[in-house]
Amino acid sequence: MLTPLQAAEKVVRALDSKKGKDIRVLHTHDVTILADYFVLCTAGSTTQVKTLADFVEKEMRESGETPLRVEGEHASGWVLIDFGAVIVHIFMKEARDFYALERLWQDAPEIDISPWISEEKEKEGLIT
Repeated sequence: MLTPLQAAEKVVRALDSKKGKDIRVLHTHDVTILADYFVLCTAGSTTQVKTLADFVEKEMRESGETPLRVEGEHASGWVLIDFGAVIVHIFMKEARDFYALERLWQDAPEIDISPWISEEKEKEGLIT
């Protein structure tokens, strides 16, 4: 069983390996009872939303973490995968801009994920 931080890291690494963009992790433990971490990611197409969601589920299942629920459809532009302590949001850009979860949860500190992602992505400016 992974700790919440280890689970968040595993999710980030999975998203990064499949070219997820603008990956962010918010530490929501002190601002909501919903989860300890929210992981946010942007996909470039509905196909990539599905690919990212499927791969995250696969990687987490291999670590013994089964999603409590999955909501949304890849065609809708937003999929939520709830692992209990970690909730993963995979968006198309338009949906991410519209729902603006970073603004909604602005009181949650952002975790530095630079050690968890590929150096190429950091150099390309695809993370902040």
